[in-house]
Amino acid sequence: MKQLVRIFGIVVVAALLMMGLTYSLNKSEGYSGGNTLTIYNWGDYVDPDLLKKFEKESGIKVIYQTFDSNEAMMTKIEQGGTTFDIAVPSDYAISKMREENLLIPLDKSKLPNMKYLNPRFMDLSFDEGNKYSMPYFWGTLGIIYNKKMIHDIPFTTWNDLWRPELKNQIMLIDGAREVMGLGLNSLGYSLNSTNEAELQEALMKIKEMTPNVKAIVGDEIKVLMAGDEAGVAVTFSGEASEMLSQNKDLEYVIPKDGSNLWFDNMVIPKTAKNVDGAHEFINFMLKPENAAINAEYVGYATPNEAAVKLLPKEISSDRRFYPEPDQLENLEVYDNLGKKMLAHYNELFLEFKMYRK
Repeated sequence: MKQLVRIFGIVVVAALLMMGLTYSLNKSEGYSGGNTLTIYNWGDYVDPDLLKKFEKESGIKVIYQTFDSNEAMMTKIEQGGTTFDIAVPSDYAISKMREENLLIPLDKSKLPNMKYLNPRFMDLSFDEGNKYSMPYFWGTLGIIYNKKMIHDIPFTTWNDLWRPELKNQIMLIDGAREVMGLGLNSLGYSLNSTNEAELQEALMKIKEMTPNVKAIVGDEIKVLMAGDEAGVAVTFSGEASEMLSQNKDLEYVIPKDGSNLWFDNMVIPKTAKNVDGAHEFINFMLKPENAAINAEYVGYATPNEAAVKLLPKEISSDRRFYPEPDQLENLEVYDNLGKKMLAHYNELFLEFKMYRK
């Protein structure tokens, strides 16, 4: 019996020592409780040096994880198996996350640097009053074309995509809201239309574009356009910026008949364990100096008015990515149309894709 008690005592002591060693190691690595911040963001969507700077200034260890779609991000947060203190969803996803009670309201008293944000990019339909989100990057949906391959088309409106000389030249982004939206905008309708007659008219219009459509693709657009594999594509401004840096013959335009104004935003999910640290990180990223560094690294437009003034002139004066206020007047944020209407958009888009075959 004494031998048994002795063995049991040794096991308990060993377990306690292991627990202490694990705690000590975790602490030294920054993994102890409130001393950790888990960020869930798009890939290559933050300057890594800024994460190191935040760790040094705050004493908080950053764990950085990535996702490749809003849907994947929302599913992971809904499941609740992983703690995420910060996430960076797009505008329409925020509206959905609010509906499904997946977000924690922001304490704006802890975000004094929000004063540097451009009022034009605040208080939008997906989060009125910015109760749950702070803008991170923004941009537009537009047309990118190869000046060497396409000589005589100015590309000022979506309707230029229907020109017969563009046969088998256009790559469309694989998105129902984007393609149906450009069809609606080309007819003078809102890209958030729920009017069935307008939707059917837009469907018929994009079907007429079919001879010009080379492919409907995703990220491959960047490689194909940079490699002169197609003359024209519909893409987002951030992707276009990357393509332009790889191919001097490319040009990006925002159609004057209307388009999408998109936002990616910082939020605190319900899974957050370090809410104070999350606020500290958001405020850190809203500091003009940091926002400018991040914008220059990522290549997307910053909504931080003070940060824009710190950017090199060749970036801040580029009207393709920092358009004048009057250029923004015809741009719309995607509204959350609800599951039923969104499914209908997807059905119409699928009908268009099947029509091409």
